[in-house]
Amino acid sequence: MTLSVWRYAHLALAIISSLFLVMASVTGAILAIDAVQEKVPNYRVANLAQVTLAQTIPVLKNKYSEITELSVDHNGFVTLKGYDNDGKDIDAYIDPTTGKVLGKPIAKSDFYQWNLAMHRSMFMKETGRLIVGVVSFLLVLIALSGVALVIQRQRGMQRFFTKVIKEYFSQYYHVITGRIILIPVLIIALTGVYLSMAKFKLFPAFKVKHQAIIAQATPEQKKYADFELFRQIVLTDVKAIEFPFAEDPEEFFNLKLKDRELLVNQFTGQVLSEVKYPSTLVLENLSLDLHTGRGNTVWAIILAVACLNILFFVYSGFSITLKRRDTKIKNKHQAKDAEYVLLVGTENGSTLAFANAIHEQLNAQGKTSYLGQLNDYNEFPHAKHLLVFTSTYGLGDPPSNGSKFLQLLAKIPQKHQINYAVIGFGSHAYPDFCEFAKQVDVELAAQPWASKFMDIHTVNDKSAVEFVQWVKTWATKAEIELAVTPALYAKKPKGLQQMMVLDRTEVSEEESTFLLTIHVPARTKFTSGDLLAIYPANDNRERLYSVAKCNGNIQLVVKLHQQGLGTTYLNQLKVGDVFKARLVTNTSFHFPKNKTVVLIGNGTGIAPFLGMILQNVKRADCRLYMGFRNETPLVKQHQRLLEAQVQKQQLKSYQIAFSRAQNHCYVMNLIKNDAAELAELLKNGGIIMICGSLLMQQDVEKVLHQICTEINGHPLSFYQKNGHILTDCY
Repeated sequence: MTLSVWRYAHLALAIISSLFLVMASVTGAILAIDAVQEKVPNYRVANLAQVTLAQTIPVLKNKYSEITELSVDHNGFVTLKGYDNDGKDIDAYIDPTTGKVLGKPIAKSDFYQWNLAMHRSMFMKETGRLIVGVVSFLLVLIALSGVALVIQRQRGMQRFFTKVIKEYFSQYYHVITGRIILIPVLIIALTGVYLSMAKFKLFPAFKVKHQAIIAQATPEQKKYADFELFRQIVLTDVKAIEFPFAEDPEEFFNLKLKDRELLVNQFTGQVLSEVKYPSTLVLENLSLDLHTGRGNTVWAIILAVACLNILFFVYSGFSITLKRRDTKIKNKHQAKDAEYVLLVGTENGSTLAFANAIHEQLNAQGKTSYLGQLNDYNEFPHAKHLLVFTSTYGLGDPPSNGSKFLQLLAKIPQKHQINYAVIGFGSHAYPDFCEFAKQVDVELAAQPWASKFMDIHTVNDKSAVEFVQWVKTWATKAEIELAVTPALYAKKPKGLQQMMVLDRTEVSEEESTFLLTIHVPARTKFTSGDLLAIYPANDNRERLYSVAKCNGNIQLVVKLHQQGLGTTYLNQLKVGDVFKARLVTNTSFHFPKNKTVVLIGNGTGIAPFLGMILQNVKRADCRLYMGFRNETPLVKQHQRLLEAQVQKQQLKSYQIAFSRAQNHCYVMNLIKNDAAELAELLKNGGIIMICGSLLMQQDVEKVLHQICTEINGHPLSFYQKNGHILTDCY
């Protein structure tokens, strides 16, 4: 079945049954808690499973003048009805080994009775019971369709319990709790269906009918302790025993066990009649135990948790549905008139948000733009550009609103040439990263009317930074001005933490730079090369800074820019000030393990490198090339730290270029001087990391390209594709 069938079935079933599920879950949780509370009184005797009728009946016969019935309930409490030696009526919990009265049965409260009636029939008698039975069946279908969706999401049954990628609260915990509580929910639903079927007599009717017994002369009374049958039956197998009314051959012991009923001669212990219960009745009793949790405290607690979790399923399920419909599409132009057609394939709306940001900018510039879903694909007579933004679901499957796209693409050719570009959204945590986007790119390339405007671009974990890389390239080639600030495409910040300024330096007059040391909350995980995201305007405008990890704290080297939103904000912070920010993992710029590493940067780009050198406790072969304008006090502070690390052998060597003082050279000159060494490093699988300004990056890459081509015979792109060049520039 397709994903959309499972999803719509899951949603439709949930909508139909949601109100009844809420009612049944609330009352079910209350009844499950009551089942736990029932066991609180200490009326259960230890080792009940070892106490036989041959042991307990003689004791009780000696202690009580008359016994009418002995019963064992689902809690293991033994109840005796009869009269004591003073002729007083007895109806109490007893110790079956001594006959001692332990307590009196207490009638259920009105609150319990109300919840029980509500849970069973909603006070609508037979009609209500029918509705509850149908809802239980729908819950089975909801659970099964949910399993199918999880299998799709996790890329197969073998990955059912593997890590779930957290996109947002409702989505994450809907899946996580659903997997954990799946079995209890299915048991609740299936047993509810079975009990409803039994109530409406959908199984063959059963009534205990014993064979006719011919009364005989009164035989000699054997001791109950000598009855072979009584020696075999333990109390945990007993539901109830009706005692003989008088010492008469026509009066018998009526033993009601869990799987059968026996008539037993009160004088000899001989079984006079035996009727076995049918499997349907045994299953009904088992279903009642499983559905109510009445026989086991742990299971009753699990049922209560499962009922509460069903309430969460209802909430989170509708929250997911509403989120998918959250981003509204507003089109000024019809598809047939648009020059720019943007089609989106999305599961939860996040991909649509990226496309919508581009769509709104195109409209604002007077372009005729149309934004639609992948399944809206049709003939676009005036289109010049077709942009496809799509996520992937399941094993390379399309998202639900793109399930028909490839078929439509094959059926509906365009009648003129159209430039196309594909942007894929996904997560590297899944093996089929952006697989559907890749399929779309291949199919579009096969269309004679489609001209590839640029190569497919992929975005990991909804990264606004990675999306902006595509925006820059496409906008430049299309000669259109689009915003290239990641914050404009990023979702509203979440997971902000309170951080405090521990120390700072004064702003350097020569280069307007300063150093900040920031304390982060305990147990915060980060490393040098990760990014600190700040929100200086208290909105979603985000500014990112590469961090160094020093003694568990963050260190930033910041260059103050006139009217710079982020740097001005950071410069205003004083020691002791607290602000909110978040750390962003930047795995593509972490210090490599077991590699020879060359660090190249300029200005504030030294920040993550300082932290990496401090963390190089295994003393990997590490060298540093840095460029500054002047030898400021802050640069001298950096030099002292670098000298100390050279002494500790955590840094092999470092070279600094000063463009406006001392040696009057640039970092590119240092690289050219060591061209042979750098070429050999790349040839042997070493890593070059570049951090600093984009202009510096471009100049350094030109020099490295020349070195690689002349000495190694490969262009720089060869090493970039193989992951030997890591960059974090701005």
